[in-house]
Amino acid sequence: MTCQMSKGQLLFVGISVLTLCGLLMVYSASMVATAQDGKPSHYFFRQTAYAGIGYLLMIMLMFIDYRRWLQKRTILLLLIFSLVCLVLVYAYPSIKGARRAIHLGPGISFQPSEIAKLALFLYLAAYLEKNREQIRQSVSRLYPCLTVLGIFCALICFEPDLGQVICILTIAVALMFVAGLDWKYIWIAAGLSVPAFYFLVWLVPFRRKRILDWLTALFYPLKADYQIKQSIIAIGHGGLIGLGFGDGRQKLSFLPEAPTDFIFSVIGEEFGLAGSIVVVVVFLVYLYLGIKISIQAPDAGGFFLGLAITLMVVLPTFINMSTAVALLPTKGLTLPFISRGGSSLLVNLMATGILLNIASQRRTDED
Repeated sequence: MTCQMSKGQLLFVGISVLTLCGLLMVYSASMVATAQDGKPSHYFFRQTAYAGIGYLLMIMLMFIDYRRWLQKRTILLLLIFSLVCLVLVYAYPSIKGARRAIHLGPGISFQPSEIAKLALFLYLAAYLEKNREQIRQSVSRLYPCLTVLGIFCALICFEPDLGQVICILTIAVALMFVAGLDWKYIWIAAGLSVPAFYFLVWLVPFRRKRILDWLTALFYPLKADYQIKQSIIAIGHGGLIGLGFGDGRQKLSFLPEAPTDFIFSVIGEEFGLAGSIVVVVVFLVYLYLGIKISIQAPDAGGFFLGLAITLMVVLPTFINMSTAVALLPTKGLTLPFISRGGSSLLVNLMATGILLNIASQRRTDED
């Protein structure tokens, strides 16, 4: 049991340190925004409140058997709650062309898509555990699962939040493949993504512009889009060891969305290549530990749920980092545990708490 617990302990310590570093980076990246609002440290204290609540929930979930979350009644309640919240967002005014949050009061809001994401992965884990043998025999067993995924992804896409949908569907396909889905269906899904790309990306002006701006940055760096150029400049300023905490320059009204979408660029400028590598390594360790914990889970439900949570954290991480260095087109995905965003931080901490509980319940035949 010691070996397994050591993985859980390492994961717990790593997430604790990562969350603390995230708060410091939010403080640094938000300096200009809070100064303009006349409320020094406003975003820092707000993020700290979400971190405190999320940390307490993570500790609580560490001691609740993960199997409770895979029960049919629990999943049904979570799915209904998430679905209602996803519909309710349309009752609120659009912010920057999107309706993604429910506002509960001054400075208090949450994004239903974050909760829906976790609810969907709980549902997928339970469904695949129950039906994995049938899935290998007939793909028709996936129809109920695909229907639920389609309804939720459509609502999230209409917010609009296509990046979240891409992450959800990518993880869902990965789980189905691991459950035994034949390769030919993966290729069919890949083929269907081509017309989806055309209608959801190429025919939408602002998304098509992002693709074209990204291609321009790849082949003609000097003509790169403003966001991409400022991000690359920030990372270039950092050099090997960075300018020092709080001394970044691009966040001073040059780098757009510095505390959220491009916080990795702020890390690169203030802590340099060395600091950036440390962040990448920490998330790679999360990936490694998450996969090991999933493989050593006591049942198939724990395996699928652990793998889903691991990918839920790691996939947006490397998409965010890749956009910061122009390896992918810009997309509004936050850097888990680090970017400003209470809903993302809260849900990721809760999900990690469930993963830590899975870690504490290693297969008895290996104890």
